Amino acid sequence: MSEQNSNGFTRRDFIQTGAALTAGLVIPSWAYADGSDTLKIGLIGCGGRGTGGIVQCMQSAPGVELIAMGDLVPDRIARSRKSISDAIVRTPALAASYKVKDDQCFVGFDAYKQVLATDVQYVMLATPPGFRPLHIAAAIDAGKHVFAEKPIATDVAGIRSCLATYEKALQKGLGIGVGTQRRHNAGYIDLMNRIRDGQIGEVLNGQVYWNQGGLWHEAKKPEYSDSEWQIRNWLYFTWLSGDHIVEQHVHNIDVANWVMGGPPVRAIGVGGRVQRVQPEYGHIYDHFSIDFEYANGVHIHSMCRQIERGAVSVPGQVGEWFQGSLGKARTRENGPYVIEGKNAFEWTRPDGYVNPMIKEHADLVTSVRDGKPRNDLKRMAESVLTAIMGREAAYTGGNITWDALLAAKQDIAPGALAEVKFGALPVPPVALPGRTKLERRFVEGW
Repeated sequence: MSEQNSNGFTRRDFIQTGAALTAGLVIPSWAYADGSDTLKIGLIGCGGRGTGGIVQCMQSAPGVELIAMGDLVPDRIARSRKSISDAIVRTPALAASYKVKDDQCFVGFDAYKQVLATDVQYVMLATPPGFRPLHIAAAIDAGKHVFAEKPIATDVAGIRSCLATYEKALQKGLGIGVGTQRRHNAGYIDLMNRIRDGQIGEVLNGQVYWNQGGLWHEAKKPEYSDSEWQIRNWLYFTWLSGDHIVEQHVHNIDVANWVMGGPPVRAIGVGGRVQRVQPEYGHIYDHFSIDFEYANGVHIHSMCRQIERGAVSVPGQVGEWFQGSLGKARTRENGPYVIEGKNAFEWTRPDGYVNPMIKEHADLVTSVRDGKPRNDLKRMAESVLTAIMGREAAYTGGNITWDALLAAKQDIAPGALAEVKFGALPVPPVALPGRTKLERRFVEGW
């Protein structure tokens, strides 16, 4: 990725919306395919999340049709099509939304270009996140609405690219949804409205967690090149995943920014690699503990780990809590959503509740059909950059400020992403606080 989008954004630029651009929206003249209500969609990235997400997209609204699929390797497309067929057996109504033909399945590093060259109007992007800035930009350039799985970047250069694409999407009247389902969860929304209304008083501090066991990895086969093995095991390589604080814990960090009304000003913290030390786990950490400081002086503690439990039970914890002057708010993805204290409250799931992983697609589809496409990319960029700030605090051992991070020359992709191919690719060393530099490239300076 190049530095061409290094255009001096600051924290204030993130918080201020693109109002001037919104005023100049140009809504595309087309409506839907053949003048109907059909919205043709494509899937780029056919792994587990892409497959699950595209089924949820197909469930989100009538008239949504999957017509094209693309992935780096053919086995992922075959597995994805089989999973979709199995979903149709369980839910026969989905058959009307599955219109993929063999000649609309594309394989290779250019598969995303081939999907975008079809007459899809909406694409779901679910490749390894390191490729996300490239694919979001290409989709907007092609005039497509986008649903991008989180995170939308893994380094500062990727964030800058996404900020430039955000502005271009506003100008073109194209929608960009992102995979932060908590923002579409009725329980979270209700509780956040109550926090905003002052029901826990002034927010004094908080904690956000994603603590769990280990995840999958795929053994290297003789036929895999270095780069294919890394991409197949993308979780364990920072250029592809951002490390698990960025790839996974960003959900909880996004909730902290939601409560605080914007991103923090600095971060300091620690992390390391104590259990997942074997080569098959690449070079990422297995735990982080970060202190985020916000502009009003409030501190939010962030903790995440991916460590196997073993003989001694180590409980997992995924959720958030925020202490206010009048009480405490507690949240988890699947509930409960609770206020303790003066304004005690516990949210009850209403009739007609919609799974937020379906609702996030429904909200984007509805906005497109209403001619007012939502664009969540800048908000997601600030939450991902917050997670990157936490990662860099641990990796470097430094006190990392928001503006210094955004100005940093950090591009950890192995050359231009559009030119990545199968072949030899070294694994960078594990980050070492005190030696790892904030401004670095893929291998240089690690």
